[in-house]
Amino acid sequence: MDLYEYQGKELFRRFGIPTSDGRLASTPGEARVAAEELGSRVVVKAQVLTGGRGKAGGVKLADGPDDAERKAKDILGLDINGHVVRKLWIESASEIAKEYYLSVTFDRREKKALFMLTTEGGIEIEQVAEETPEKLARLHIDPLEGHQPYQARRL
Repeated sequence: MDLYEYQGKELFRRFGIPTSDGRLASTPGEARVAAEELGSRVVVKAQVLTGGRGKAGGVKLADGPDDAERKAKDILGLDINGHVVRKLWIESASEIAKEYYLSVTFDRREKKALFMLTTEGGIEIEQVAEETPEKLARLHIDPLEGHQPYQARRL
């Protein structure tokens, strides 16, 4: 199952995991309204089911509603790895002290869920895996056993 960022964040909120406030937008005008509601600095993020959004110009910081509308015009319709941007997630900008990367995917070869975690957030995960694989923790979860507390501690 693939989830857009905004869908994943909604799941996080349902389970009490804090996320930045955000709004979904399909037009530059909706992006403007979202920025007005959220405050002065927002991040305009392409909602596509592929990696490399930032590198492709699909994630941009905007200083206010006018800028959010301009950035939305730039991003909507972009082709990112064969995925056309039709929706945007407009999110309150945060001061970032440290970035992490965490993903859960399904490893078809092992037939198990695969958690991947690194302290090297903000860069391409493929680059971390290739250049510094020791910085990428991987953990397979057997579907018959489920996630065990010792596994989370190991990560």
